[in-house]
Amino acid sequence: MLPAQKNTLIALIGDVVTGLLPATEAPALPAILLERPKVAAHGDLACNVALQLAKPLKANPRELAQRIADGILADPRAKGFVDAVEIAGPGFINLRLAVAAKQDVAREILASGNAFGRQAPQTASPVLIEFVSANPTGPLHVGHGRQAALGDALAELLATQGRKVHREFYYNDAGVQIQTLATSVQARARGLKPGDDGWPEAAYNGDYIGDIAQDFLAGKTVQASDGEPVTGSGNADDIASIRAFAVAYLRREQDLDLQTFGVKFDQYYLESSLYTDGSVERTVQALIDAGVTYEQDGALWLLTTDYGDDKDRVMRKTDGTYTYFVPDVAYHTRKWQRGFEKVINVQGSDHHGTIARVRAGLQALGIGIPKGYPDYVLHKMVTVMRNGEEVKISKRAGSYVTVRDLIEWSGGLTPEAPEVVGAARDEALRRGRDAVRFFLISRKADTEFVFDVDLALQQNDENPVYYVQYAHARICSILTQWGGDATALANVDLSPLTSERATALLQLLAEYPDMLTRAAEELAPHSVAFYLRDLAGAFHSFYNADRVLVDDETVKQARLALLAATRQVLQNGLAVLGVSAPAKM
Repeated sequence: MLPAQKNTLIALIGDVVTGLLPATEAPALPAILLERPKVAAHGDLACNVALQLAKPLKANPRELAQRIADGILADPRAKGFVDAVEIAGPGFINLRLAVAAKQDVAREILASGNAFGRQAPQTASPVLIEFVSANPTGPLHVGHGRQAALGDALAELLATQGRKVHREFYYNDAGVQIQTLATSVQARARGLKPGDDGWPEAAYNGDYIGDIAQDFLAGKTVQASDGEPVTGSGNADDIASIRAFAVAYLRREQDLDLQTFGVKFDQYYLESSLYTDGSVERTVQALIDAGVTYEQDGALWLLTTDYGDDKDRVMRKTDGTYTYFVPDVAYHTRKWQRGFEKVINVQGSDHHGTIARVRAGLQALGIGIPKGYPDYVLHKMVTVMRNGEEVKISKRAGSYVTVRDLIEWSGGLTPEAPEVVGAARDEALRRGRDAVRFFLISRKADTEFVFDVDLALQQNDENPVYYVQYAHARICSILTQWGGDATALANVDLSPLTSERATALLQLLAEYPDMLTRAAEELAPHSVAFYLRDLAGAFHSFYNADRVLVDDETVKQARLALLAATRQVLQNGLAVLGVSAPAKM
């Protein structure tokens, strides 16, 4: 049912119920809820308003339900909209919509195009979604890929609901790991390799460290998307120059990975800037001034137990450095001060322990930040299977599978395969990107996920992204074979769309806007992937049961309109996930 139709029906039922209430001491009108019955044979929609009102009205719920049903059918607005109203069980009201009302969805989709399912822009403040936020110490791994897919899809999902969305990447470019990166590159610049005597014990061992050292010694210049150019000094003893070059180099590499993955950010925020602009010091001093800290054993502690944490947390260690959650508190304070009243962090489940202490720090500041700020979407890690075996390491990274590996493998670009260049390579990367995005979104974030590269390469119904994209391509082929003007289908007679399969497809198409709304409310982009698989299945069932290019022109055009509407919704849904909708497969 279309949102406009649903609103009309809710208003109609509300008016009928209001007319049945006593003039005095009437109970409050409950929310009118319409749901699909669990058994399709019971009707198109069910309403429990009679059960809600029976007790306060001291009425028999079935008798009350029948009075409401009679009132619905007597209302002029129900003519041509509601075919039948039946009472079931203890007092449920089951409604059957008119065939024409169900058919209207195809016309609405074709008229709305890309806007179908999208709500008007809201006036609420923008939503900030922080995701990926990788340390600039190596290539992006598959966990970052899951964050990128989830975060980008979630941002687009909220945008369909009229929210303005700000995508942000937070670079942890300060701390011990950056120093480790610098000493690792320095060791390679001095001719050492992993396993050699003198190789740093905590060093990064991937091949990329050698690539950075080589370019540093050659005096090359690198530049991240939002940074200043950095040129290698070539001096292996200049650790400061090595650090700056290595960070810029890896930020640029991550930029290229994200570009390949089709993910863009509105802003990159550097952890180091929180120290240079004084945000960290100001935050610490504000907490001290608020009286929520104490000194013990030479360290500064925050009274996080006062705000729901299981124990107090160290803020400043005995050596004078800050623990990692302190800049996080400063960073989220800046988010609030920048006007982002709604913030969602997409992070790995290993960040679960930081939620309580970050929120405690924000509450302790006493500057009006809500208790649940920020929201979190935590995801579990990804296991990669290839050739029937788990893949744990990458030559490129040394200790994990990278996003780039996964995209290339899923597009058929492997070291074992012949080299592919030009447009063929671009197409392979497109296929790989689509598969990785769809797969990584196709499960709830908090569930374990096994990414099967072999499945991603299959071109059959078992591969979910292929199954959905093939439905779109198949419709494009049918419309091309027809050869008519697809835009004219918005005005054809839809009355022939009465078969069981056609009705089921229309009903699923009508659910698309509500599905988006629920998915956005639940921060659940996987719901879109689930829906698209169901929609592709409903299309294939319809196409296999009802021939489209028949001799009867009225029937043919009605069925073509249904296919065109299905194609549009497949496009719209795939766009939310950042997945392409190819016209040919």
